[in-house]
Order: sequence, then C-alpha cells, then structure tokens
Amino acid sequence: MRYASLGSGSRGNACVIESGGTRLLLDCGFSVREVDRRLARLGLRGEDIGAILITHEHSDHLSGAARLSRRYRLPVWLTAGTLAACRDTGFYRIEQFHAHDVFAVGDIQLHPFPVPHDAREPAQFVFSDGDVRLGQLTDTGSITPHIERMLAGVDALVLECNYEPELLRRGPYPPALKARVGGNYGHLGNDQAAALLARLDTSRLRWLIGAHVSEKNNTPSHARAALIAGLGDDTERIAVAAQDEGSGWRSL
Repeated sequence: MRYASLGSGSRGNACVIESGGTRLLLDCGFSVREVDRRLARLGLRGEDIGAILITHEHSDHLSGAARLSRRYRLPVWLTAGTLAACRDTGFYRIEQFHAHDVFAVGDIQLHPFPVPHDAREPAQFVFSDGDVRLGQLTDTGSITPHIERMLAGVDALVLECNYEPELLRRGPYPPALKARVGGNYGHLGNDQAAALLARLDTSRLRWLIGAHVSEKNNTPSHARAALIAGLGDDTERIAVAAQDEGSGWRSL
C-alpha cells in the first residue's frame, strides 16, 4: 500500500491511496485540469483511478468530483448525508456507504468512522490491504473515544494540524469564523493533534503526515513541531503535506 497527497489545505484537498491493482482518490477539491496535472506529478493519469471517495460535502473536498467522475467514468462513494448535501449530484455512478460499516473497493478494505465536523454526515477512514493499516483524520473539531479506537496501532497516519491556537487568535479571520474553526465541530489545532498522538498506540507507526494546514493560521514548522512533540520523535518519518505541492509517495 502507498499514499500520496495531491494537495492539502483550505484551497483544495485530494490524495491517492493505492494497493495491488486499486487506486482510490480520496476527496476531489480541485478542478479536473488541476487533478490531471497533480496526478501527472505522481506518474498517474485520470484513467488510472478506480473510484472517488468523498469524506464530506465542503467544496475544498468535493468541488471537482462530479466532473472528474463523468470524465473518467468513476464511481463516487459517499454517505447518504453527504449525497443529500451535494449541489452537483451528476456523478457517473453513486455508491453509498454507512459510516460504521466496513466495505471494500477492489484490493482496499475501508473502515469508515464518523467525526465531529460541521457537515451533514462526515466520515474519515482507515484503509487496509489485510496486512497494514493507514489512518486518515482531517476535518474534525474534536477527538472522540471511537476515533482513538479506530486509529490505535495504525501503520501510517495522515493527521490534521489545521491551526496554531495563538496564530488563529491573532489572525485575520472574523470572530465568528475563528469560533467555527476552533470549535468542537471545526478543525483540529496543533495542540489537539499532539495530544491525540500522545494517547495513541504508535508502536507500529512507520510514517506520519500533517495535513490540512491553514495558510493563514498556521505554518508547516508549527505543525511539524506539534507532531514531533506528540510522537516524541524527530525523524524523517514525520512530514507535512503542502497546499500546492501535496506530498510524494509514501509506501507501507
């Protein structure tokens, strides 16, 4: 199994999870042209993707999904709540999943779990090929015991580090938006990410990527410092995905 981010942040999110002969695009917050360009950096084309998986309906995760699915005849997997909240439901084919039910797409087994976020029916995932487990957690304002159970003992983790609390407090957002981002249904701050890591079983963790880093309320160095503090480890296995560059392939 391997993972790569096409870009991560408030201007768009998408990543690729690959195992065996299956490649999934997790979220599609970029235009078709931009997805094609970013896939090419990874040596892929749109035809190489087998399905699109959507975490929730916010535009930075969904805006290009319908057009991309039609262009490359890709099924789109999403919850019933996410589908109901979509403005454009003209997907090539719709496949629904429940946030507590395990399902498979090709060679990849998916373990979804619900998260506290201000969306209709958001979900995040643990991906498995039967041997290793990759966890993805972004777009959640708080950590639940169920989230901790789902991510315990994963072999790799993509973890939201959206904001540095002091930078958010002093930043340019209006008070209502600051309250939304920092609230229980907003996004994870660096301190929350570090605290989660300190509580998780990370004995099998091979690599860790910070994601959804705000360009106005955080910096990559702040995010990385939080991951180092939470993991108690300052090595090359810790990285931060960028908005424009994403991240290269990481294998398990």
